[in-house]
Amino acid sequence: MTGEKTAGAKRLVAVTLDEKTIGRSNADIEHERAVAIYDLIEENSFAPFGHDGGPYALHLSLSDNRLVFDIRLEDGQPVVAHHLSISRFRKIVKDYFLICDSYYAAIRTATPDRIEAIDMGRRGLHDEGSRILQDSIKRKLEIDFDTARRLFTLICVLHWKG
Repeated sequence: MTGEKTAGAKRLVAVTLDEKTIGRSNADIEHERAVAIYDLIEENSFAPFGHDGGPYALHLSLSDNRLVFDIRLEDGQPVVAHHLSISRFRKIVKDYFLICDSYYAAIRTATPDRIEAIDMGRRGLHDEGSRILQDSIKRKLEIDFDTARRLFTLICVLHWKG
């Protein structure tokens, strides 16, 4: 029973994004945001190193060229805030936005083969961004790759300027 409780504690039960940080979004970006948050809450592995509590609530924001992970317990009690430089993410986010634009345009007009090729590139960039995120927080947070993927999507939403 203790093992189950511990495993259940190492997870996110709430995720919010700083509304002041987010630019105007189109329907595609809003959909990506909603799906990423839903999927993240449904299945994740997340815990700050050195903290035995949980489950956790996460608030993501950008402040002074830093990505802020404000981590709290489910009841709102602060746990830790990690600030990461966004410079490591700038190029991959820019490239990801470019390929997403191509993908969304392609799904309206291109052949299935072309859409699949663009989507493979999009998924490859997304995986690369997820690995960059995991590497950036490896001494701060314990997360699995699927959790990193969903968090990378939300980091991209924070960078979206409309």
